[in-house]
Amino acid sequence: MKLSKFKYKLPEELIALHPSPNRDESRLMVVNRANGKIEHKIFKDLINYFNADDVLIFNDTKVFPARLFGNKEKTGAEIEVFLLRELNQDQRLWDVLVDPARKIRIGNKLYFGEDDALVAEVIDNTTSRGRTLRFLYDGPYEEFKKTLYSLGQTPLPKFIKREVEPEDSERYQTIFAQNEGAVAAPTAGLHFSRELMKRLEIKGTHFAYVTLHVGLGNFRTVDVEDLTKHKMDSEQILIPEKSTEIINKGKDEKRRICAVGTTVMRTLESSVSTYGHVKPFEGWTNKFIFPPYEFSVANSMVSNFHLPYSTLLMMTAAFGGYDLIMKAYKSAIKEKYRFGTYGDAMLII
Repeated sequence: MKLSKFKYKLPEELIALHPSPNRDESRLMVVNRANGKIEHKIFKDLINYFNADDVLIFNDTKVFPARLFGNKEKTGAEIEVFLLRELNQDQRLWDVLVDPARKIRIGNKLYFGEDDALVAEVIDNTTSRGRTLRFLYDGPYEEFKKTLYSLGQTPLPKFIKREVEPEDSERYQTIFAQNEGAVAAPTAGLHFSRELMKRLEIKGTHFAYVTLHVGLGNFRTVDVEDLTKHKMDSEQILIPEKSTEIINKGKDEKRRICAVGTTVMRTLESSVSTYGHVKPFEGWTNKFIFPPYEFSVANSMVSNFHLPYSTLLMMTAAFGGYDLIMKAYKSAIKEKYRFGTYGDAMLII
């Protein structure tokens, strides 16, 4: 399967810059793999496709305010720092991306906030764009974290070309976000409202939660034509035992098992037994799923509409079938669905 197969012309105006006013009132395209039928609904109609004892699996990762703006010592040049992951609590070490990268060297000090509330020192050049920073902060860890996060902004993806607004801190987060560690939201989960979750619960649908701390690798461009040569960035995952019991019981009873988002699908496929059961797991995954691929666990999936050439589109095509998904995307453009993080949703059954 070649990269060029995932090219399509996406009009810029279809990239959603804001979320829909209500979470569960975005549009929903329902794609039926058995008969190739495509239906146009509202997201809250999702409830009509699930019955008692079916299972919905969510990613409960929580996005932290990962984007910081500061100044370089001496020159005062503006610098953007994107926090990727904490390496060491005691030493206040973080893996970060810096922009512009070429101007930042080991030993440089960076200043953040009014009266230089935080100072960091560059201690390592890990990759061409990546750096390791040590924050020079003597107070208690909780106080440091609070200061760091108060200076940070919601890390909206670059393709949302606008300033961050107050509503983003709530809307760029699922209502079930719990385990902090993501620098990007698991977007399929953004459509679920408390009301919809309650109605699904009353209907007898079961919920299972897994964690994948979404990294920037989701937005990294694939730069090889032969997809087997592409390497995904590793992301941290957790599959609790309680969730595996709910999922495996649903699978054994031949229920509808729905992965809410590509991150959930990747998590499930990263820890599967030979019998197609999910196993409890805590660790890292760099699994890259593209067509053709034999899925072991979920038999349905909720996903947003992804950008051309993205690994997210590739996984969706692997699950829904390449021809059917590309046909669905063509229909989405014609019907003016909204694309990207804050866009509309697709249910593949």
